Amino acid sequence: MIVQELHRIQHDHGFLPEPELRRLAERTGTPLYRLQEVASFFPHFHLEPPPPVTVAVCRDMACHMRGALDLERRLDTALAADIAAGRVAVRHASCLGRCDRPVAVALNERLLASCGADGRTVEAIAAAARGALAGDPPAPDTDAHYACHTNRPWRIDPYTSSAGTGSHEAASSRTPYAAIDTFLSWDDPQRLVEELKKADLRGMGGAGVPAHQKWHDVRHAKGDARYVVCNADESEPGTFKDRELLTHHAHVVLEGVILAGLFTGATRGWIYVRHEYGEQIAIMKAEIARAEALGACGRNIRGSGRDFPVEVFTSPGGYICGEQSALIEAMEDHRAQPRPKPPQLETNGLYDRPTLVSNVETFAWAPAIVLDGGDWFAGTGIRGCRGSRLFSVSGDVHRPGVYEVPNGTPLGVLIEEHCGGTTGPLKAFAPSGPSGGFLPARLPVSALPRGWEKRAPADLVAAVAAGGGTHVDILHLELDLQRFRDLGLALGAGLVVYDATRDMAAEALSCSRFFRDESCGKCVPCRIGSDKIVHVAEEITTGRISRGDLAARGRLVGELARALEMTSICGLGMVAAKPLETTLAFFRDDVERHLAANTAGGVS
Repeated sequence: MIVQELHRIQHDHGFLPEPELRRLAERTGTPLYRLQEVASFFPHFHLEPPPPVTVAVCRDMACHMRGALDLERRLDTALAADIAAGRVAVRHASCLGRCDRPVAVALNERLLASCGADGRTVEAIAAAARGALAGDPPAPDTDAHYACHTNRPWRIDPYTSSAGTGSHEAASSRTPYAAIDTFLSWDDPQRLVEELKKADLRGMGGAGVPAHQKWHDVRHAKGDARYVVCNADESEPGTFKDRELLTHHAHVVLEGVILAGLFTGATRGWIYVRHEYGEQIAIMKAEIARAEALGACGRNIRGSGRDFPVEVFTSPGGYICGEQSALIEAMEDHRAQPRPKPPQLETNGLYDRPTLVSNVETFAWAPAIVLDGGDWFAGTGIRGCRGSRLFSVSGDVHRPGVYEVPNGTPLGVLIEEHCGGTTGPLKAFAPSGPSGGFLPARLPVSALPRGWEKRAPADLVAAVAAGGGTHVDILHLELDLQRFRDLGLALGAGLVVYDATRDMAAEALSCSRFFRDESCGKCVPCRIGSDKIVHVAEEITTGRISRGDLAARGRLVGELARALEMTSICGLGMVAAKPLETTLAFFRDDVERHLAANTAGGVS
């Protein structure tokens, strides 16, 4: 694969020298312009030699809240002489998947320990950069040795959990990859889909498509080959649950992929991991080797005569690769630009063959469902909801981390009982990274869809009525995809909490910049509209408009939001306006403070 060859060349040389590209073109029969077309799209690849040392500072959501912009500015000052001499570059990076320990900083792609914006930290990073220049780079900070706040043992891992019911009590006695043995012992493979259906397991990547539907569609699609791809390109700001699964539970992720391959009749499988997760890539490669040694992966799985090799595909970078069709384009050595639908990937995916693409967590639940049954998984939900899931929680809470909770758990329970509460009065909540915008602590009922009370749980309706009927206390919201959708809200895996000290206009600007920077540019309305949204947010926060201009800007943002929703191929364009749109709707005081400051400064 060309992308993986480009990884190898850059690893050997630090960038992509043209002579190496020419040799690759000759060896693969690929025109040179095609190699340059692909390499120039992905942020990970360098066509020119970079400075010997690059310091990358994450500036998204939790890192932005903890002073990433100030840290970046202070590093520019501390390393000014080295920057001027071309020895060091300080740049911003999109989310590095360490939202639970901001600010995330990487030095030559080696992640450093949690960094703040204080002078001591700035000098420590500068010293590390100078040490790298002298040939003494710092040791990377590892995830495996980080004590992530969590509520393990998790029921998602049937080999380590003792917190469940039934056969989970005997988890320690299970042999590795027992779910594969169980599946192979079934007379009818269709039983697997029936168990997934009973479980009501949904896609954990955001779309929430029933897993049984996708597995069934790929199994019965026409084609001379089928493929399975695990989407571990976890690039959504605020989301880092897959990082923990890959680090500590790689065996259940891999086993889920193998089960999918055996059921669908796939010939090959891949685990597509973002390149920033170098530690997790190494862990997964080691786990694949272990599974092969145990006869659970590769040739003649468990003596069944069935072959299913699995390998890791390292992403060349970019948030857009998290969109499943863009991911497939990258695997096919193209620019990672989403495909129009139809057709669906289940019939026309990788190399135009039927392909099952699902999130890390979706695959990771499959072994427990095979071993303990779909009814067991469905029964882990509460308050009329089914199943459980993992949430990444960051921002203004005392214990940011990854927590496994039953679907139906109230947000307040997750924040107070698991995360130790907020660091100050709750002001806002992002229910899906930047993609769901911001919800205020008290959500106006007027913002909910008509007839919401007919679909909402009775206790939520009663709580609203008891509070005067005008607002919903968001701590009462039950964490379940369908419950949120019934209220016209999004729910993802990355939950970000904001206390009363936060300026939501500034947070909206930061999130809007993320979407603009990560737009692949394929859809013209998204490419232009996302930039215009940033322009409006900058006008508000930097003093370029007056109060009188605000209503017109609000209408413009609304028009841009509708246009992007209707014309964008993928989800990025559909949500790019959400941070600013929700800020204008729910956090008017923050906007007004900027406008008042602007007026005092002479803007009329």
